[in-house]
Amino acid sequence: MKFYDNPQREYQEEVALLEQEDEVYKLVLHNDDVNTFDFVIECLIEICKHTLEQAEQCTILVHYKGKCTVKTGSIELLKPMHEKLISRGLTSEIV
Repeated sequence: MKFYDNPQREYQEEVALLEQEDEVYKLVLHNDDVNTFDFVIECLIEICKHTLEQAEQCTILVHYKGKCTVKTGSIELLKPMHEKLISRGLTSEIV
C-alpha cells in the first residue's frame, strides 16, 4: 500500500527534473583557421576554467570535428564566458 500513498510525488519530481534540464545550455566553440592550438588552450583554461587536459581535448575536437561543447550550465554562467571568447577572436555560441 505504500506505493499508493502519494502517487503525484514521483510525477512532480520528474517534471522538476525536466524543467532543470531545460535550463542547461551549451557553450560551443567553433573551429577557425586563425587561432593557434596554444592560444585556444590558454583561453579555455583562463575563461572556462578547464584543466590543461580538458582544454587540449576540446581544442583537438574543435580542430577535427569543427566544433565542441566546452562548457554546460545556465545562461547566466555561460554568457560572460561566450563574450570573453568572442572578445579574444574565437567563435562560440550558446545553444
